[in-house]
Amino acid sequence: MTAGPVALVGSGEYLPAMAAVEAGLLAGRPPVYVQIPTAAAPEGAAAVDRWVALGREQAQRLGVTAVPLLIETRDDAERPDIAEQVAGAGLIYLSGGNPPYLADTLRDTLLWRAIETAWQAGAALAGCSAGAIALTHWVPDIRRPDTPGRQGLGAVPHLRVIPHFDRLTEWLPDLPERYLLDRPAGTTVVGIDEETALVGGPRQWEVQGRQSVWVISGEGREEHPAGSALEIS
Repeated sequence: MTAGPVALVGSGEYLPAMAAVEAGLLAGRPPVYVQIPTAAAPEGAAAVDRWVALGREQAQRLGVTAVPLLIETRDDAERPDIAEQVAGAGLIYLSGGNPPYLADTLRDTLLWRAIETAWQAGAALAGCSAGAIALTHWVPDIRRPDTPGRQGLGAVPHLRVIPHFDRLTEWLPDLPERYLLDRPAGTTVVGIDEETALVGGPRQWEVQGRQSVWVISGEGREEHPAGSALEIS
């Protein structure tokens, strides 16, 4: 079995601007689009309902079946009846919201193990904003940058991801430097602009969408515009 691609998305999940990226992830895979809005749960039911509605609309545009999984707690993520709905997915997508909450809710649960199994069997795995951060090994709370980072889900442990890169660096100019601090050896920091995705993995990637991906090091920032292929080792 060959693992499916990973998509780390800066913003725009379920919106028309990113439909081509999501269609590419589903191409050649079962037309089943599992959507997990857990990161929005701390914002309340209205926020979760919004993501579910957006996800259904995108699935309709793409001509596939939406399977929203409403997981608000770790108890939910341990329910067999929820975890079994991941089987047969073509694309599994973690949408945006609160990154630490998402990682803490899914990490080492029955649901996350089901997601890993489906992904390793060929399903595409995507995360946008909070979802992209949670798929790495280190999950900071961007809203409270002085708090320690959490352990992530570890699908791409060699990356640290800054989503909304073009927007966040306007608000927090020193954010890239914070991500460089205390990195384990072999860890690469990437900034992903809004409506842009880094697709592939684990080492070979392509930039898709509207803007750029940035590889950040102590020497500066290297831009990779949409259409670029890059190797991250």
